Amino acid sequence: MFHWKHSCTVLLIGEIAGTKMGLYLDDLVVGQRFETESMTVTEADIIAFAKQFDPQYYHVDPVAAQKSAFGGLIASGFHTLSASMRLFFDLNLWPEAIIASPGMEHVKWLKPLRPGDTIRAAADVVDVRMSSSKPDRGVVTMDHPCWNQADEMILTFRCAHMLRRRTT
Repeated sequence: MFHWKHSCTVLLIGEIAGTKMGLYLDDLVVGQRFETESMTVTEADIIAFAKQFDPQYYHVDPVAAQKSAFGGLIASGFHTLSASMRLFFDLNLWPEAIIASPGMEHVKWLKPLRPGDTIRAAADVVDVRMSSSKPDRGVVTMDHPCWNQADEMILTFRCAHMLRRRTT
């Protein structure tokens, strides 16, 4: 089991009668950007994730990783992707509206995530589409860039998020 050590502020868009109220599909428009807090990833985090999900030598063995093309231990790309999504979902943008994700595309690992790196991410709304067959929902498509502490982009991907509508 691995644990994330990071700080995160939960974003509450509003509160009605003591109930959390977040965004719905109707509240989103192309061009909106949501920025996350940051997270620092340790060597132990990298190794634990890789041992469970991606046990390649440059993810699990710091000594052997020195001889790799990366010159040292790096996180699995799937670890980087998962950490980025964790930061995004920690924003708690739509606690009542989220249904599922119909997919992800254009995943690009641009630079490796290394022990001690601190990452942050954003989510940019690029499309909002109401469902033609189910009027109570739709899909927001977002680009999700992720940067390290040097402001180098290390990951980009596009994700579709199926959300409920506020009105039908």
